[in-house]
Amino acid sequence: MYETEANSRTESASQLPADALARFAELSSGQLLARTALPWSEHCTECVWPTCYTTCDLYSPRQDGRCRRFVDGIVRIDHLAAPNGYLLKISFKRWGKLWAPGSARLLSIDQAAANEKWDRRLGSTLVNIALPQPLKTFASGKRYSYKKRVARGSVFGNGQSCSPTANGNGAPTSFVVECFNPNDDTIALSLVMRSDNPQRKIPFQKLLPAVPGFNRFQIPVAEIESIFDLSSPFGVEITPNEIPDGTTLYFGVMDFIREAPKSEVSKTATDRPSGERKEKAKTIKCVAWDLDHTLWDGVLVEDGADKLKLRPGIVEVIKELDRRGILLSIASKNHADEALKLLKNLGLEGYFLYPQISWGPKSEGIKAIAKSLNIGLDTFLFIDDSRFELEQVQSTCPGVRVLDASEYLSLPVRPERQVEVTEEASRRRAMYREESVRQEAATGFSGDYFDFLRGCGIKLNIRPMTAPTIQRVHELTQRTNQMNFSGNRYDRSVLEQILNTPYLDTFVLECEDRFGSYGAVGFSIVDSREPRMTDLAFSCRIQSKRVEHAFLAYLIRKYTAETGKDFYANYRKTPRNAPSGQVFADIGMEETSVTDGVTSLVFQKDRVAADDKIITLIFPDDSAKSQGSRPAPRDEVEARS
Repeated sequence: MYETEANSRTESASQLPADALARFAELSSGQLLARTALPWSEHCTECVWPTCYTTCDLYSPRQDGRCRRFVDGIVRIDHLAAPNGYLLKISFKRWGKLWAPGSARLLSIDQAAANEKWDRRLGSTLVNIALPQPLKTFASGKRYSYKKRVARGSVFGNGQSCSPTANGNGAPTSFVVECFNPNDDTIALSLVMRSDNPQRKIPFQKLLPAVPGFNRFQIPVAEIESIFDLSSPFGVEITPNEIPDGTTLYFGVMDFIREAPKSEVSKTATDRPSGERKEKAKTIKCVAWDLDHTLWDGVLVEDGADKLKLRPGIVEVIKELDRRGILLSIASKNHADEALKLLKNLGLEGYFLYPQISWGPKSEGIKAIAKSLNIGLDTFLFIDDSRFELEQVQSTCPGVRVLDASEYLSLPVRPERQVEVTEEASRRRAMYREESVRQEAATGFSGDYFDFLRGCGIKLNIRPMTAPTIQRVHELTQRTNQMNFSGNRYDRSVLEQILNTPYLDTFVLECEDRFGSYGAVGFSIVDSREPRMTDLAFSCRIQSKRVEHAFLAYLIRKYTAETGKDFYANYRKTPRNAPSGQVFADIGMEETSVTDGVTSLVFQKDRVAADDKIITLIFPDDSAKSQGSRPAPRDEVEARS
């Protein structure tokens, strides 16, 4: 379903290629047994309703007063052969996203079709009925609220069960997103399932690379349920990343589904005729290699390392895949120490992430690699010389594609490995290496968490805001919700006024650790006359690393020493920033009053702000607007905080 009560446009399917329309109809041919019919609607990635309607310079009102984040709303494309009878055409504005109340409770195909038909009829009536606009807006809002409650099951029975099997239509097998990308470049779609319960902080997240043409992404429910509870209320969102305003995409099924059991085992890659391939959408993200008679000629445990030689052209293939940002790993039955030593001597060890070398099933190794890389099995290609191993992996790891080792030279030219080469893609292995080091350091550390953080070498660079950094500050104030403690969202002109106000001290914060750089992560304003911190916003990337604690303690020490007065701070508490707001209590600030929803906190001048000795504060010599501290060489101002 979609937000029919706010979108009434319909266009012809003739604007899509015939082969794309045929692909959108594939799930109608007996494969689909049940689906959820989620009610998708138009939303903003940084929505802070209703405050943003008056504070955000990107707000554009729809007919019902809500924010227009799609150029023409959600445009319906009638396509009777598709499972739901239509497609959705969406031209995204900046920060636009699709959102739906989540539910894994399935409807039969007939039930889903009836719901879709009734929804469109009622939604069209609300759009076209001759009523005063305020009344129409009220009715439309009530209608959509009711539809969300229906989707979540809260108006059925006693409303207590959100179990995926509550409707008696069985449990879903996967979550599907169908998308036709008419653009020349691959578009990364972020799929996020987020719990309504703020205590459940870990969402399910997956990046879906929508290549030019038709894409169908199927995420097994088992993969989702391994980290996310589908039985409690949650939301689902699909966001295109880093696209120009007006980028158009077409969507088909976006639901939890249950498929019919497959009547025959899928053919392996070695069975398929040359040139035949699976769905274009399933871009390969990782190639997992066997070793013996695959990467090299011979068997390590029988022939010995000295007698083994790499297969002709294998180094060039590996380097080309790596250049394209395709990850590489190993799934091999071998002695791990001997195999890794040989790979190192051959100069190839560094290309392979999370190698799984043991005498266990190779399918288990591939699952372990997928978990470590946080990518789906359906983005893997496994290469082996053994037909037995290829079929064992394919039967145990649904979605993994396989290739006989004799075809390794075809890897760079095969269609599913044709990806856009960017600077970021060429650095992908390095970024995974950095994250791997972070994870290994965290999981392998047996001491206190604070001791681990101290060992990370976290540095916080504190600079005043300048004209060149206004754009980054603007983005932080507009986009940050979880750690925006004032709720203020300044436009550029206001930031320029702040920059030119002598008594307003500004702070732009950049962070790095021994694993890499986080970039610009925070912004703050202090009115030096009182003194009072009026604004503090951080990116969630540094959450739980004590960076916010170190900075707040620094401000307290700085201003109590310079002014001899108590230090004050403003805090507008919201459900989103409440967990992060614990920083004020941790530091020892006390509430004094609440005015218009803003809590005033104070730190008495005769107290000492806690010093974790975790974060290194750095104050580069900067001749821009003074923050009241003496400019000094870097080696004089680094301080443990």
